[in-house]
Amino acid sequence: MIFKTIGIFLVYFLGIIILYLVIIIFAPNFHVPKQPINKNKKTKKPPQKFKKDISFKVGESILKAWLYLPENLSLPVPCVIMSHGFGGTKDMLLESYALRYREAGMAVLTYDFRHFGESEGEPRQLFYISYQLEDLSAAIEYVRGVKEVNSDKIALWGTSAAGGYGIVVAARDKKIACVVGQCPALDSREDGKLALKREGIGFFLRLFMHAQRDMGRSRFGLSAHKIPIIGKPGTLAMITAPGAFEGYSKLISSGFINEVCARILLRSHGYNPIDYAKDVKCPVLLQVCTKDNLVSKISYQKTARILDKYVTLKVYSIGHFEIYEGEYFKKAISDQIDFFKKHLFD
Repeated sequence: MIFKTIGIFLVYFLGIIILYLVIIIFAPNFHVPKQPINKNKKTKKPPQKFKKDISFKVGESILKAWLYLPENLSLPVPCVIMSHGFGGTKDMLLESYALRYREAGMAVLTYDFRHFGESEGEPRQLFYISYQLEDLSAAIEYVRGVKEVNSDKIALWGTSAAGGYGIVVAARDKKIACVVGQCPALDSREDGKLALKREGIGFFLRLFMHAQRDMGRSRFGLSAHKIPIIGKPGTLAMITAPGAFEGYSKLISSGFINEVCARILLRSHGYNPIDYAKDVKCPVLLQVCTKDNLVSKISYQKTARILDKYVTLKVYSIGHFEIYEGEYFKKAISDQIDFFKKHLFD
């Protein structure tokens, strides 16, 4: 009798799960309110004579990029490959850094990840870390074939969500000369604890439901289900920390799309830069914002200890988005150029 009761319970339980998934995946009008965001209306400047529109392939997808070269090239020069943060594109803020590196005698490559900006990839606004690491490796392969670039002097630069990409790639590719991580996400476990404490379990249960919808729709070949990248506190978006909406808004370009496929929450691909730090054997500059409410201070402290003699730690008493402009931008980029001059020129 007890086995019959258990069997009936399991049938009902399975039926409830199936009904839940059917509703989640197929129900109409199951959407997240959009987050209006003021965009930078400045007219896009035409490419300078030293900036080339280039492209390279990853699998069947073409990635669009800009290659900056210094003037008066006589010998192959070092190259900095720049990876932007979560949901960003190469036209948002990277050029302000690239122009300074170029003036210091370096080549620079900025690019759009697959599914974002000018690069190919369907569905649009799909964020998969494993794809983005493949894109970065493809960018490295491309610049190693550029005759003006010294293939032994390639640096990886990443900010925010991509701030740890250089550590992961440098752990695998021992030819990388050095790495810069600006306000970097280095330990998803610690950063996750910080976000859970800030937002509460209810927030993540709601996100998880939308992630299930998007993943389920992808299985049936249906249109992607998207949620905002950035939102104000109390709304539903991937990033809703206090001050984040205002800080992110200052960085976006006219083409910015405030959406990301919701399945991101179900696809980490085991990515955690701190787990790769022990295998890094090149110099690493970590630039940390002590008032950062998106990245846990425990994560950079632990990562720095693991990197040991290879790490240079620069600490700024500011929030996550303040490093991109004003006096702290000038300070951060000055520290970066000093680091590059030490490790890329000899």
